Amino acid sequence: MSTNFEKIAHVARGMLKDPSKKYKPFQGVHLPNRQWPGRVITKAPRWLSTDLRDGNQALPDPMNGEEKLKYFKLLCNLGFKEIEVGFPSASQTDFAFVRHLVETPGLIPEDVTISALSPSREHLINRTIEALRGSKNATLHLYNAVSPLFRDVVFRNSRQETLELAKKGARAVTMATKHAAESTPTNWGFQYSPETFSDAEPDFSLEVCEAVKSIWNPSTAKPIIFNLPATVEMSTPNTYADLIEYFSTKISEREKVCVSLHPHNDRGTAVAAAELGQLAGADRVEGCLFGNGERTGNVDLVTLAFNLYTQGVSPNLDFSKLDEVIRITEACNKINVHPRHPYAGNLVFTAFSGSHQDAISKGLRAYDDRKNVDPTWKVPYLPLDPHDVNSEYAAIIRVNSQSGKGGVAYLLKTNRGLDLPRALQVEFGAVVKDYSDNKGKELTIGEISDLFNTTYFLEFPGRFSLDDYTLSSNGPRSKSISCVVDVKGKNAGRCVIEGSGNGPMSAVVDAMRRQFNIAFDIGQYSEHAIGSGNSVKAASYVEIKCNNNSFWGVGIDDDVTSSGLKAVMSAISRAATEVAK
Repeated sequence: MSTNFEKIAHVARGMLKDPSKKYKPFQGVHLPNRQWPGRVITKAPRWLSTDLRDGNQALPDPMNGEEKLKYFKLLCNLGFKEIEVGFPSASQTDFAFVRHLVETPGLIPEDVTISALSPSREHLINRTIEALRGSKNATLHLYNAVSPLFRDVVFRNSRQETLELAKKGARAVTMATKHAAESTPTNWGFQYSPETFSDAEPDFSLEVCEAVKSIWNPSTAKPIIFNLPATVEMSTPNTYADLIEYFSTKISEREKVCVSLHPHNDRGTAVAAAELGQLAGADRVEGCLFGNGERTGNVDLVTLAFNLYTQGVSPNLDFSKLDEVIRITEACNKINVHPRHPYAGNLVFTAFSGSHQDAISKGLRAYDDRKNVDPTWKVPYLPLDPHDVNSEYAAIIRVNSQSGKGGVAYLLKTNRGLDLPRALQVEFGAVVKDYSDNKGKELTIGEISDLFNTTYFLEFPGRFSLDDYTLSSNGPRSKSISCVVDVKGKNAGRCVIEGSGNGPMSAVVDAMRRQFNIAFDIGQYSEHAIGSGNSVKAASYVEIKCNNNSFWGVGIDDDVTSSGLKAVMSAISRAATEVAK
């Protein structure tokens, strides 16, 4: 016999040409004098991690006790002071885990409050309180759904019945926590969520919360937490902000209330909703690391924290060792962090595009030059300094066929200390691009370095290589040189060549012309030191011009003159290789 689900599965699917026949735009609250658009976030909210409850419920393979404990310790080390540790009334696994935390000395830091969720049902409330009983600081989180869709379709309750369910649950919480406190001292806090708040009538959500508040009787010292979830994102984040401002300004005794946000990411705007919700008056944000959660996820606390940090506001959370946070999260959740995830993805600090690489490398140089005077971080394409999350600049520039000269030059400078002249950057950049195109993949710095060595004959000799030389002076402006040159290919062998000029390089040019009848001139030349102290070497870059073409050579040696002469031989060998092609 076919089920309704089986019948639905066989219905033809496809996007409607006129979706307005099926989907209706969300109608938000009328708020003509809204204040939130003109505000700026200047401080971090209170944070609550729901990774161990909401995030864990969303996993195909929920965390076991060992994984949950590892994750709990991670959250504590990051600086979370409020952590929802489970749904103890829903499973024995969660109940046992919460009891393990409470009963094991030292597992819960003195300044950390653990929280647990319970539906507004008396026996489930009692079970939840039994799990939390004995902890130093605990929050009982009560909820029931209040929106018309859930009232009419899921629970078939009227508004009055929904209100009475919340009040009944609040009274049960009061009685149960009072009874628990008589046997074991616990600093109890209370939280209520009008579940499906994002789709409920704002005035009804307010009415239910006022009723719960009157039962729990909060104070400014111990405020009640009203968590206002975007259980499902219904519209643009500004609409959610309007709902939060409406609630924040209408709720009585606002000084006794902590307004908390719990945005989901159905429309992909949970981060924006959380930020606008804070502007609208919220004090607290609930979410998960990297946005884990059911359906499209909860709001991502890592992104929210770094959004604050890069605006100069301390998030009061420490993600300095972000790689370790990613590793533990991926191991426990068995879900990988996306490579393009904001701040945390392994490609977010990476540029393949040539123009991006050029801008980044110039920006890093400029920042390095001025940081002692002005430490303000201003680097193109990088809103966050990778060093702040224990990452290296070397990971920023990665090379493929889309890359340009700037990225290649940056990698050679940071990894080998080679500061290539611009024209040489252009020449070798083209070599790398062709090589990567043929390989059809990204190149590692090792591959780029090997290609540089091969192209400029730094490890294996080219057509011409210098074995030895003797330099003598003919006067203040004249030098004579005698070189032992190893020749490969045509006329292979060793030979002695001699020439003169106003310096060592011009003398060797004259010697090569005489011996091999090669017509060329020296173009650009530059040199610099590599390293320091006893290990310092000289790097020389020489351009030769031959038959209206330009070829660069590179030489590296302990001696600056030798490095210059080797660069000349490198350039001539390149010219000879190209002519032979």
